[in-house]
Amino acid sequence: MAASNRNTMSEDSRKILIVEDDPGLMEQLERCFEGYEVYSAENRENAIVKLRRHEPAVVLQDLGLPPHPDGMEEGLATLAETLRLAPHTKVVVLIDNVDQEAAMSAVAQGAYNFYKKPVEFDTLRLIVNRAFAISELEAENRRLQNQVSESPLDGIVAASQGMLAVCRMIEKVAPTDVTALLLGESGTGKELLARALHRLSPRCNENFVAINCAAIPENLLESELFGHEKGSFTGAHKQTLGKIEVADGGTLFLDEIGDMPLALQAKMLRFLQERVIERVGGREEISVDVRVICATNRNPQELIRDGLFREDLYYRVSEITINIPPFRDREEGRLILARTLLHKYNKQQGRALNGFSEDAVQAIESYAWPGNVRELENKIKGAVIMADGKFVTAADLGIAAGEADDLSLNLREVRQHAESRAIRVALTKSFGNISKAAELLGITRPTLYDLMNKYGLSAEGYSKKAAQGEN
Repeated sequence: MAASNRNTMSEDSRKILIVEDDPGLMEQLERCFEGYEVYSAENRENAIVKLRRHEPAVVLQDLGLPPHPDGMEEGLATLAETLRLAPHTKVVVLIDNVDQEAAMSAVAQGAYNFYKKPVEFDTLRLIVNRAFAISELEAENRRLQNQVSESPLDGIVAASQGMLAVCRMIEKVAPTDVTALLLGESGTGKELLARALHRLSPRCNENFVAINCAAIPENLLESELFGHEKGSFTGAHKQTLGKIEVADGGTLFLDEIGDMPLALQAKMLRFLQERVIERVGGREEISVDVRVICATNRNPQELIRDGLFREDLYYRVSEITINIPPFRDREEGRLILARTLLHKYNKQQGRALNGFSEDAVQAIESYAWPGNVRELENKIKGAVIMADGKFVTAADLGIAAGEADDLSLNLREVRQHAESRAIRVALTKSFGNISKAAELLGITRPTLYDLMNKYGLSAEGYSKKAAQGEN
């Protein structure tokens, strides 16, 4: 059920998991919550199975669980695993009346609240009701935060240093009318960035017109770009506007401009210099006010050297050049983007997958990703459809952990690279929580802050908010 409807939930639509090894007390608790959707478990193994299968918003758990019902070790371990798998779950722990230390340990570990035995059922029900209410409010708050976070750069998760630099350039260049050239491998998100340039510009309410210069046959590309007059060639039965005219007032995106035929490059150069066009078969000069953004996955300097691209046109289209890093160079951004895409396709396919298994995380981080972001998106979309469990596995993704890249033999470089990467990965896994990241790294918070300053890192961009939405 959608989070926006939870405030009006009836009791019988609220799921609660009761973890208790005393059969008599379990029966009493089930009666106490008779109006709810109740699930029961007597030990940690069964509790985790029920948690994954039914995803209850609230768990009521005894701390004294087998095989050591007189201690709290097993209960605290169950609590820790519950919160690791379902961090938004509200856990209310039941403790013996004299065991105040156990209560403090449970709350410090993340339990929502505790209640001392013997149980007074009306009071316990009040505590559980409040836990449900808080859970529903938090879910609604997360939904509203996701809506508020929408921006012209939505869809671009800039967690890596390279993509943060790209986004900063996009924000600076967008308000101007300079012609921008986006350079990057196929699948790195060039069109997405071009659309961001348009949405952040004063032309955002006008047309964004895209054309792939490599996808249209050479004999048709001129007509597609500049339009044609009636009778100008066989099959030209009426006057047709070209993409440049259609984009008047807005933005024209020329994708794969490196594949534009040489004969057409001269005409494109004149348009960029004079901002006038002539339709095929026409004599009239037509003024066009359009912002031009170009992109290519080829090396322009090599194309110029091989005589395949005009040098004067290159300087016209590259007033500003934005280099987009390949996905394999965005180490610290991989898992955040993967989570973003999982969230997107979960929603699209009506699934409720909880995240990635450990082997999937390892595969995502080590795979070379020759197809860049497009390959990641395709694999996650397929995995969401095919996954049988609550977590996407490496087998669902169809990849396995890859081989490590060749390393520098300079020990200082190796150490700095490893140290920086470990910090970025820890920030990724902890969603930017400094305390948790420091704990993962086995260092103190002040030490982590010093290291982040050393490597120019910030927790911004690693948060859960950033993960709801790098292409």
